[in-house]
Amino acid sequence: MSDEITSAVLKSDTSEVTVLSMGCAIQSWLVDGQPVVLGYDNPEDYRENPYCMNIIVGRVANRTANSRFELGGTVWKLPSNDGPHHLHGGAKGLGWQNWDLQQLSDSAVVLRLHSADLDQGYPGAVDFEVRLTLDGSALTWEMSAVPDRDTPINLAQHVYFNLDGRPDLNGHRFKINASKITPTGADLIPTGAITEVDGTRFDFRALAGLAEKDPGGLGYDLNYVIDDTNGPKARVVAENGMDMRLWTDQPGLQFYTGVHLNRFGSPSHAASHGPSSGFCLEAQAFPNVVNEPSFGSTLCSPDQPYFQRTTIDIRKPR
Repeated sequence: MSDEITSAVLKSDTSEVTVLSMGCAIQSWLVDGQPVVLGYDNPEDYRENPYCMNIIVGRVANRTANSRFELGGTVWKLPSNDGPHHLHGGAKGLGWQNWDLQQLSDSAVVLRLHSADLDQGYPGAVDFEVRLTLDGSALTWEMSAVPDRDTPINLAQHVYFNLDGRPDLNGHRFKINASKITPTGADLIPTGAITEVDGTRFDFRALAGLAEKDPGGLGYDLNYVIDDTNGPKARVVAENGMDMRLWTDQPGLQFYTGVHLNRFGSPSHAASHGPSSGFCLEAQAFPNVVNEPSFGSTLCSPDQPYFQRTTIDIRKPR
């Protein structure tokens, strides 16, 4: 496969989304001509991409404690890229590989990647496919993977959103339909507990701004246990009227307010790309699930392949 980074542009009457072959990255997303994501103007910046800007992360998203897990009586060692831990599939995970991109129509694109056995230390070869469809103001990710043997798979879109172009997120209010979280230690590895958000700064069950919930400016980088309710799983409203809603079939939602983000490469738009200038809502299984049986399972097989469907709708009332 060619190493050239290719792109596809999806268009509707209100929205335009540019997708890159490198990491399945969302390079830009315009709503009524206004940027609603951070990004890099130069596609080559996505090869290094130290902040996982707008890519699909995996094979296993989020953190794996001590870069290891046990499967089939074997301990599988993964490359460490977050201190002693393994993050987002490793430094050369799916988000730093060049996928085969095929534009299907003005509103759809499909990307495919074959990941060889022991790619980033994971057992088994896997065929990945990500299909992106723009329907009006809604962008849907349909992510599937078929392995040739038992292996863990947990993908996530890692798009940094900024709905108003300001250098911070103070003009945004957040709602996450989750009454529980998986708390972490200082290294951001879950403790294994599942706790209630009631009475804590993590309670976003009603729309609230960061200054209200987090006056100390600590930021957020935490998995929410999504409530089993109808309707959007998360909503973000900006002062300029932009209204974002998210639906997913995944059990967890990592809320990250970009506390470690910094300027790199060719930042696009007016947003600063400084700390806390963008936020991520990453639908996925729970962090470190491969080492926490109580968190469920991400084990996939030829007979039980992986699938995720996540939709994000961003619109501005007319």
